[in-house]
Amino acid sequence: MAFQSLRSRVIVGSLLWMTGLFTIASAIAITISHRRPELIGAVHNTFVVVFSIVCIVAGIVQLRRSLWPLRTLRARLTAVREGRERRVDGAYASEIQPLVTDLNALLDQREHVVARALAKAGDLAHGLKTPLAVLSREAELVEAAGHPDLAAAIRNQVALMNRQMDYHLAHARAAAAGPVLGARCAVAESAEALARTMQRLHAGRGLTIDVAVPAGLAVRCQREDLDEMLGNLVDNACKWAKSRVVIFAEASGSQVTIAVDDDGPGLEPSMRENVLQRGVRADEAAPGSGLGLAIVRDLSSLYGGSIALGSSPVGGLRAVLTLAAG
Repeated sequence: MAFQSLRSRVIVGSLLWMTGLFTIASAIAITISHRRPELIGAVHNTFVVVFSIVCIVAGIVQLRRSLWPLRTLRARLTAVREGRERRVDGAYASEIQPLVTDLNALLDQREHVVARALAKAGDLAHGLKTPLAVLSREAELVEAAGHPDLAAAIRNQVALMNRQMDYHLAHARAAAAGPVLGARCAVAESAEALARTMQRLHAGRGLTIDVAVPAGLAVRCQREDLDEMLGNLVDNACKWAKSRVVIFAEASGSQVTIAVDDDGPGLEPSMRENVLQRGVRADEAAPGSGLGLAIVRDLSSLYGGSIALGSSPVGGLRAVLTLAAG
């Protein structure tokens, strides 16, 4: 393509624009300097007028074309930021291409660092889960030996360590990765998969889990982190629900709101902020470590989102997760 250089495009556009102006100015100057009215017709001569207009328009067009690579670059950077693209593709003017090359190198390096951090987190999880599984097996042997109280204590501590590990790994993963440029996932896929899993886990209770999430709705978030956040909310709703849980999502401007409702006993307004704190549970007699909602709060915050609790239209608690639209 001609004029790959941004500088060349600007120069050619300026020359065309100046040529058009100079042609008209010269014709007017000649007419005035010779004081010959009959030459006035020359000023309005079709050739002179058309030539001048063509030069001016061509110059303006050429100058505007010199800005197209910058507009294209901006559009593609927006696509990367919103998760529609992974790299800044395309050919650019010679002055811009080095910048694009460096941007792509930075994106590649960032992706490599994130992948390495996720791999390390996975290695740590694997290394810790093995000895915890051994302890769970030892609890079974202790119970078989006639010490049920000791076995129950061991199981409770193993469960607590597993939950603590999940919490810190999820937090470390999101802190290392997020918000990742290009991170984007479909809400419906995550919600439907979690609904199927929870339906199996609570099959004996006859729970109904309804999913009302538009197919094309997406958020700027890693799929693993959305599963972690939404999974905690759905698990909490299933734990307290009498018979029904509803997962609902909708887009509102640049944000997506995901609501999880249950028809359980609900939660007093004075307790709603407290249970979002690490280690706090609404019912100390219920199983758990009190980290579920704290995980959701911390992960959503890392992605620029939020979590709030309120009253559900189906009678129990409503948990509202807000994230940036993808």
